[in-house]
Amino acid sequence: MTIFKKNLLLLLLAFVSSNSFSQEDLLSLLDTVETVKTHEKVIATFKAGKIINMQSTETVKAKTMDFKVTHRFGNIGTASGGGPHTLFGFDNSTDIRISFDFGITDKLTLGVGRSKQKELIDGLVKYKLLSQTIDNHIPVSIVFYGNMSYTPQEAALFYSGMGESSEFKKNDIHRFSYTSQLLIARKFNSKFSMELAPSFQHRNFVLASINTANDSKETNDLISLAAGFRLKITKRMAIITDYYYTFSKYRKNNTASLFYQPLAIGIEIETGGHVFNINFTNASGIMENNYIPNTTDNWLKGGYKLGFNISRVFNIGHRK
Repeated sequence: MTIFKKNLLLLLLAFVSSNSFSQEDLLSLLDTVETVKTHEKVIATFKAGKIINMQSTETVKAKTMDFKVTHRFGNIGTASGGGPHTLFGFDNSTDIRISFDFGITDKLTLGVGRSKQKELIDGLVKYKLLSQTIDNHIPVSIVFYGNMSYTPQEAALFYSGMGESSEFKKNDIHRFSYTSQLLIARKFNSKFSMELAPSFQHRNFVLASINTANDSKETNDLISLAAGFRLKITKRMAIITDYYYTFSKYRKNNTASLFYQPLAIGIEIETGGHVFNINFTNASGIMENNYIPNTTDNWLKGGYKLGFNISRVFNIGHRK
């Protein structure tokens, strides 16, 4: 605030108050007003609702809709089923997802989507609990994310590998799974943002696989920790990456059916109304309910695949 503007505001406040305040009181009031204004929220910590695989702390603005198309091709490396005979994965598609996210308020997002992998139908919610401020009054943004999914596959596919058992009763409730995450992010400067996400996932049904070497068993519940970042390199381009680590003795020690941690690296491009990213990842699934428990491809053996995420936001109501 310039000296002229500050003196003018002092005169106006003095006139309105009819000299009931001293000049020191008015200066104190001005300082308070300026302090409140500095609690501005940080914007664009990330540019889209997902980094690559990982959810970001961005929510959809009120009365807008975010339409997303996400695609994962097949493995590129020959050792993992790729190579020239599949055009390095272009002939295959491990997953495709089409989704719609709606901004109920600036803090609350609701979404629905459908994925090719396991025919997954999902609903999600994101709620912004805290927003980082420019003056570090609030140093991080925190968002709750949760989803519920349903797999309508034929029973022969859904229960594949289980075998017949007269004691086991098939039930539609088995087809549901749930993921909850706390997304914690900070924008350190205009170029670099980072996020951590502790995650809990519950699946109503898993195959009762047993590793005889250590007698560890696959569990219905999984705990993971994800990390991701965005590094801006030009006005409209950034490097993005994310990684999940799942804490599971079964997954660590099981040699019969190897599991790997999902890792993704990509380039993000802003094109006006679109946010587009091209990425490589060893995760074949797009939704957490698929890729957290079921990533079985190894980067070192060419088990990475080309993918892309496209996000387009539309206004669907009058914004004040």
